[in-house]
Amino acid sequence: MLRIVVFYFPTPMNYLALINYIIVMSVTPGPNNLILAATGVNFGLKRSLPMCVGIIIGSCSQCILALSTFHLLFNWVQELRFPLAVLGCSYLLWLSWKLYRSTFSDDNGSVAKPMTLWQMALFQWINPKAWLMAINIAILFSSPNSHWTDYVVITLLNGIALFPCIFIWAALGSKLKHFLHNPQQLQRFNTIMALLMGITALWLLTDETFFFFETHTL
Repeated sequence: MLRIVVFYFPTPMNYLALINYIIVMSVTPGPNNLILAATGVNFGLKRSLPMCVGIIIGSCSQCILALSTFHLLFNWVQELRFPLAVLGCSYLLWLSWKLYRSTFSDDNGSVAKPMTLWQMALFQWINPKAWLMAINIAILFSSPNSHWTDYVVITLLNGIALFPCIFIWAALGSKLKHFLHNPQQLQRFNTIMALLMGITALWLLTDETFFFFETHTL
């Protein structure tokens, strides 16, 4: 049976607990942060910023959906969680391969491009870690008696606390760019990041597969 822990806003300690949870979930390595770090190295901080905004938009839309459909969402997610995880992890594996094979330009001389704002926003909807974060926020920091203003405040805090956590990864990648002037060094970095992204995708998929078989009888 699902046990729901309810925090009643606007207690300052509950705001602090929410912010701490968002920071811990957002700053730790995951699909978003690995993609941002690789983009920062290959394209610089300025071209990574739209991706940061896309993550904020996608995350906040997930958060408000999870909060506003507090009870209905869980049955829906139980049915779609595994297909979404498969889709998201497959896309992440494809990104890993694309990063591994990446160059600054192709044979026709066209410049390679990072993910756009809206591509990154849409990626959140198939990102298992993003869904886990949104659902946990709904479970831990809301109740059936919560008002819509509580949902707006929680969503705004999510976006505000999330931005510096992901910005750090893009900025770190941009700084590393200055130490990777040699194309061979850049390729080695891309190979390492692609490997980490691939491992992350396989780890998330394995975890979701175990959860699926634990909650579904064959």
